[in-house]
Amino acid sequence: MAKILKIHPENPSEKQIDQIVSILKKGGAIIYPTDTVYGLGCDIFNHKAMEKLARIKDIKLEKAQFSFVCSDLSDLAKFSKPIDNSIFKLLKRTLPGPFTFILNASNNLPSIYKNKKTVGIRIPDNPIPRMIVEKLGNPIASTSTYSDDEIIEYTTDPELIAEKYDKLVDWVIDSGMGDHTASTVVDVTSGNPVILRQGKGILETYL
Repeated sequence: MAKILKIHPENPSEKQIDQIVSILKKGGAIIYPTDTVYGLGCDIFNHKAMEKLARIKDIKLEKAQFSFVCSDLSDLAKFSKPIDNSIFKLLKRTLPGPFTFILNASNNLPSIYKNKKTVGIRIPDNPIPRMIVEKLGNPIASTSTYSDDEIIEYTTDPELIAEKYDKLVDWVIDSGMGDHTASTVVDVTSGNPVILRQGKGILETYL
């Protein structure tokens, strides 16, 4: 049975964040708020947790395209190949924000990602996931609770989300209603930004 933990959206309690981090370190899966829709997440270095995340999404782990939620841009040097200065400046202008950037992956990805040539990086404009990642010490794997064919309330209302995922995740963080629009996905692997999915973020604003 999933536990619901109410966390203040602007001033998260460190004690509560520590509780979430402890669950992640034990291989737990969580539902957490972002600056867009609520997300499903786990520790990228925990194989069992990653398998659990894949089962929840009903996909094979080797085919999963889970992005990394990071606390800041410092993880780029570890998990992505060097990027053009113009792209780095774009990331600095847009992040934290409602974007997922697809980058060329480095050789330092967790073993589960070893055959991936690209990696999606997400830095939400929400203190809760950034604090979780900072205290955990590494990014969390992330995928959206959003689905085009679902009732909107089931992806925005944390109580309804908890009801739906009750036996699938360990904790649901409730920080109020979420958005109903996912992040904008931008591929920058070629050195030029290409929008793969238009979401909440308006890239033209930053170009």
